[in-house]
Amino acid sequence: MTEDDTVLKKSKVIGVIGLGDMGLLYARRFSEAQWTVIGCDREELFDELSQRYKHEKFSVKKNGHLVSREADYIIYSVEAENIDKIVSLYGPSTKYGAIVGGQTSCKSPEIAAFEKHLPSDTHIISLHSLHGPKVNTTGQPLVIVPHRTNEASLQLVKSLVSCLHSKVVSLTAQEHDRITADTQAVTHAAFLSMGVAWKSCNQYPWETPKWIGGLENAKINISLRIFSNKWHVYAGLAITNPSAHDQVLQYSKSTTELFTLMIQGKKEELNERLQKVKQFIFKHIKDHDLLLDDNILEKFSLNKTPPEGKQPNSHLSLLAIADSWYNLGIVPYDHIICSTPLFRIFLGVTEYVFCTPGLLEESIEVAATDTSFRQDDLHFTLAAETWARIIQFGNFALYKDEFEKTQAFFRPMFQEANAIGNEMIKTILERVKEREERS
Repeated sequence: MTEDDTVLKKSKVIGVIGLGDMGLLYARRFSEAQWTVIGCDREELFDELSQRYKHEKFSVKKNGHLVSREADYIIYSVEAENIDKIVSLYGPSTKYGAIVGGQTSCKSPEIAAFEKHLPSDTHIISLHSLHGPKVNTTGQPLVIVPHRTNEASLQLVKSLVSCLHSKVVSLTAQEHDRITADTQAVTHAAFLSMGVAWKSCNQYPWETPKWIGGLENAKINISLRIFSNKWHVYAGLAITNPSAHDQVLQYSKSTTELFTLMIQGKKEELNERLQKVKQFIFKHIKDHDLLLDDNILEKFSLNKTPPEGKQPNSHLSLLAIADSWYNLGIVPYDHIICSTPLFRIFLGVTEYVFCTPGLLEESIEVAATDTSFRQDDLHFTLAAETWARIIQFGNFALYKDEFEKTQAFFRPMFQEANAIGNEMIKTILERVKEREERS
């Protein structure tokens, strides 16, 4: 650390309003890097949090007014649906000339709340770490949105977040929202639909013989990883981001249309449609350059003694996500710099299905002629329609109810699934790095 860094850290106070999972991650990492950090959550939790975090290097304040009056950079780490209400409450107490930012997954309503409720002398620089609180921040994308600022304030924020060792990308609020919708909305819809479908069938897939193999391991682990987090993390992106609405609706439409072709046995029509998808999205991929393969993912199973043999699968969830990208005109590789670990995994397994010689054709054959997965695919299609309706209506209460009912069903496996998921993500990031170095 240089002398200038030491002086900067001693002279500036960092405030975090909202000590949920991501707010706590920031408070800990910044304070461990020797910044002076203060934080708060709901006022009624003050005594509990003061006791819980008494040995941490950051201090807990009673409310956001006290954080706002003292901090030089204030980060609102709150649910997207509550951002306007909370900024309206604490924004007027902001210290003169302070920098204010947020950590929500949708920046347009966040920036609107800041412009509406903050004093005009404040600077606005928002952040978004494109990963969950359980993921190592090193090498992960971190978006900085310098909305209203000068160079000195921007350098302060960049100096602060350097301790995360993330890959920093600067975007406008509009660019951020479009890219996060492109890289997260459909991905989340797919994994959420898988979880609901398995719950509807009353089956734990790792206990079911037909869910065997590396691709199935990836689906299971990531679906459980999503449901082990808090519902509002995903609801905020889906409901508050208009771009996400279009994408989730398209995912449901693609799922329904593909499933209809499957049950009608229209193999040629299904093949023609999916070959167009493959050419549009994956034309640059050679089979020797795949990000992932089934063998790499084999070891990440929740089933300690899996039965022998894999059952061919229609892979409807993967076919539908690529079909969605095609219909939306999205080339997912264009946004790889701002992609989440979940997105990279799903892109990797989707790429594998479409680009491994013979595998797409096998999936189409199974989809049109084999009824083994027909019930599962029906439940998946219905689940995708359910999520699309909830998001279209903008109903946070329905989203929470559907999410938490499924969460309760899978809860016993979360700890193990997250441990395995971390290893899987580590493996995939290593593969991404290797491919980037080759290219």
